[in-house]
Amino acid sequence: MDNRKMVDDITSMDEDFAKWYTDIVKKAELVGYTSIKGCLVIRPYGYAIWENMQRILDGMFKATGHENVCMPMFIPESLLNKEKDHVEGFAPEVAWVTHGGSEKLEERLCVRPTSETLFCEHYSNIIHSYRDLPKLYNQWVSVVRWEKTTRPFLRSREFLWQEGHTIHETAAQAVEETEKMLGVYAKFCEDALAMPVVKGKKTESDKFAGAVSTYAIEALMHDGKALQAGTSHYFGDGFARAFDITFSDRENKKSFPHQTSWGVSTRLIGGIIMTHGDDNGLALPPAVAPIQAVIIPIAAHKGGVIEKARELEQKLKASVRVALDESDNSPGWKFAQYEMKGVPVRIELGPRDIENGECVIVTRHNREKTVVKLDGIVQAVEQKLREVHDGLYKKALENRIKRTYDCKTTDEMIDVMRENGDGFIRAMWCGSEECEDAVKEKTGAGSRCIPFEQESISDKCVCCQRPAKTMVLWGKAY
Repeated sequence: MDNRKMVDDITSMDEDFAKWYTDIVKKAELVGYTSIKGCLVIRPYGYAIWENMQRILDGMFKATGHENVCMPMFIPESLLNKEKDHVEGFAPEVAWVTHGGSEKLEERLCVRPTSETLFCEHYSNIIHSYRDLPKLYNQWVSVVRWEKTTRPFLRSREFLWQEGHTIHETAAQAVEETEKMLGVYAKFCEDALAMPVVKGKKTESDKFAGAVSTYAIEALMHDGKALQAGTSHYFGDGFARAFDITFSDRENKKSFPHQTSWGVSTRLIGGIIMTHGDDNGLALPPAVAPIQAVIIPIAAHKGGVIEKARELEQKLKASVRVALDESDNSPGWKFAQYEMKGVPVRIELGPRDIENGECVIVTRHNREKTVVKLDGIVQAVEQKLREVHDGLYKKALENRIKRTYDCKTTDEMIDVMRENGDGFIRAMWCGSEECEDAVKEKTGAGSRCIPFEQESISDKCVCCQRPAKTMVLWGKAY
C-alpha cells in the first residue's frame, strides 16, 4: 500500500480532525457557504452522492410497501401544540413565520422541524375503518432546526432527509414496522455505505420527543466519536389520542391506531467522510460514488490514446458510472484530484498499455495497482469495485473493534479514554436516569444505545455498583 500524501492543502486528520473534515468538504467541492449561518449550498458533487443514496433507499422503501407523499412545510402553532411532549422536545429549535408579505399572521406558522403533526392531521381525515390501515408513507423533504452550533452535513439549520410515517391497526404491527425499518437502515449503511453499525434501543431519557420507544443505529467514526446514523420510533397510540385519530375495528368498536416514524438525513454524507476518508481526501463507497471509475489517458497527445480511452469509456458505461478526463492537466494532477474526490477506481491508459492490450487499475482505498487485459475490462472494474467496498468496510470494522472497550467502573472508563482516546465503551447499567447522567458528567461519554446483541460485562452498574439490568454502549458523539 502506497501511503504517500498527494494533496498538500488538506490538514492531517491526526493533527486536527475537525480542520481535516472542513478541508475535505471544501476541497472536494461538496458544499458552499452562504450568508445565512448554518444554511449551505450542497454543490453538484455532494448532491450527486445524496441522489445515489436517495435512489437506493427509495428502492428499499418501495420494496417494503411504502409510498412517497409530500406534506406542507408550514405547521400552524395550534397543530404543533396538540402533542405536549413532542412540542416541548422541539421548541428550542423551531423557526417561526410571523408575517405573510407585510401583514402579521393571525397564527404563527412553524417551519417544519419534523412532520408528525402534519401526518396526524391527514390521517384524521382519511382513516375511518380498519380497512383503511395500514398507511405506509415516506417523504423526501428539507427540514429546519435552529441549531446554535453548525457544521457541514453533521448539523445545519436546514438539511435534507427522508421521513417515514406509518400508521397501523395494532401495536404489534407498529412495533414490527419500527424494527423492520431500523433493519433497512442498517442494511443500507453496511451494503451501500460500507459503514458498520450497532443496532439498539435508546434509553428513556434519549428517546424522540413523543415516542414510546426509539431505536437507532450507531456508527463509529475514524476519530472514535459516535454518529447516530439513523433512528426509528414507535409512538404507540399517543399521537392518535392527541389528534383524535380513530377507526372502527374488526368488532365495529372505536379504536386508536398505532404510529411510527423513521428517518435518515444528509448527515450520512458526513458519516461517509469521517468513516472512510484519509489525508488525501474522500474515499467513497462505490454504491454512492458519483464517479465509480475514472479513465486517465497517459501521453494523451500520442496517436490512438484518446480514441482508445473513449472506446474504453463506451464499454464501461453500461455497467459503471465512468468518466474520461480529456483535460490538458497533467496525469499527476489528475491522479491527486480524483483521489481527493474519492473515486473508487482509476484506470490509467498509455501508448505502451495499448500496445500490450492492457491497462492499469488503481483502487482508491489502498492504492493497489493491477494490470488487466482490455478485453476483460468490464469484469475487472466490477470486481475492483467490490474489493473497494469490502476493503472500506473491513477497515471501518477493524477501527470499531480496536476502539471498543469493556469497563466495569466510571474510573475505568476515564482511564481507558485518557489512554486510548475516544471510542465505544461497553458497560453495564442499572437503568436509572441518575446513573446515566452521572456517567456522562464524569466521563464525557453519553449513552448511545442499548444494543440488541447483549453481553454481560459484569453484574453491577458501571456507576452505582448496584445490580445491573442491561449492557449499554457509551461514547462521545457528533
